[in-house]
Amino acid sequence: MTDADGRRDETGSGPVSIGRMTLYPEPESVARARRWFRKFLEPYDLSCSLDDCVLMISELVTNAILYGEAEDEWRVRVEWWRVTEALRVDVHNPGFPAHVRMRQPTADEAHGRGLCLVNELSDSWSAGPSPFGGTLVSFQVDGAWKR
Repeated sequence: MTDADGRRDETGSGPVSIGRMTLYPEPESVARARRWFRKFLEPYDLSCSLDDCVLMISELVTNAILYGEAEDEWRVRVEWWRVTEALRVDVHNPGFPAHVRMRQPTADEAHGRGLCLVNELSDSWSAGPSPFGGTLVSFQVDGAWKR
């Protein structure tokens, strides 16, 4: 299930919503998030690498699906924002914020590199409680609208 749209902050202050979507916690949702993000951001002709942003979204949505937990049916929420000249992407899931950590996997481990990639490709990232309950993991790319 996807619900993507763009909203503007009419006051002119604070972040401007560029789009958002809600996904079922299933593997197909990772590709869906990549497609929607690319569709909504390509017209902006960003000065940052759209491919890098798509890779980071893939990693965060994958983590949300793998590690999100809830007793009832749940969803992954993805939002993207313009914050002055920066692009910020938020991924929400019903997991536990204290469980988000960057690992240092060994060469033979198949998992554990997602946040390492986000750390290397973004200008900043953070994890903590989501305002919707559960976990929020975000990354920011500075100067994305700087042309």
